[in-house]
Amino acid sequence: MARMSAFQRLVTKYERDVDFLIIYIEEAHPSDGWVTTDSPYSIPQHRSLEDRVSAAQVLQRGAPSCSLVLDTMANSSSSAYGAYFERLYVVQNGTIMYQGGRGPDGYQVSELRTWLERYHEQLHGARPRRV
Repeated sequence: MARMSAFQRLVTKYERDVDFLIIYIEEAHPSDGWVTTDSPYSIPQHRSLEDRVSAAQVLQRGAPSCSLVLDTMANSSSSAYGAYFERLYVVQNGTIMYQGGRGPDGYQVSELRTWLERYHEQLHGARPRRV
C-alpha cells in the first residue's frame, strides 16, 4: 500500500504533464494460490474476464485517480512488458522512455519520480530557486 500511495502522489503532482494508466494483470498473490500475509485484499485467481473485472474494481477503490484497464486472460500485456507482477513504464509516442525493474523488488517509484521531474523541467523550464 505504501507504494500505491507514493504512486498516487506522483499521479497528483504530474497529471497535467502526463497521462497515467494502470494495466491490471493476473493477481500476484491470489487467496487460492501463493498467499501473502501483508495483502489488504483477498482476491482469488482470475478464472474468467468477469473475475478480473471484479478484482480490478476492488483495486480501483484504493488506486490512484488514473485510468485502469485490464490485461487479457492470456496475459498479453504482462508478457509483452515483462510486468509480472508489477512494473513501471513511461511510453511516449509509442517509444519506451523509461522502463523500471520487475516488481516487487525492481519497482522503484523514486526512479519514476526522477524521470518525471526531469521531464517536467524540460516542459516548463527550471524555475529559479530562492537562496
